[in-house]
Amino acid sequence: MKKVLAIVLATLALAVSAAEPQKVCIDKIGKDGKVVTGKDGKPQQECKMMKVHKKLEVEDAKKK
Repeated sequence: MKKVLAIVLATLALAVSAAEPQKVCIDKIGKDGKVVTGKDGKPQQECKMMKVHKKLEVEDAKKK
């Protein structure tokens, strides 16, 4: 029974600390080093899904 409880707690801890996927887009750059624009004049972008981890905020002991 203790092993089952330990496995459940471990999976819960991993689920809480998992990274969240986020869509990140950057402008395309041509061979000449300039931003590539589309027909409407807006820059073309390359988008990817990346895992982003939340940073934990730590209080500084000196500030208190």
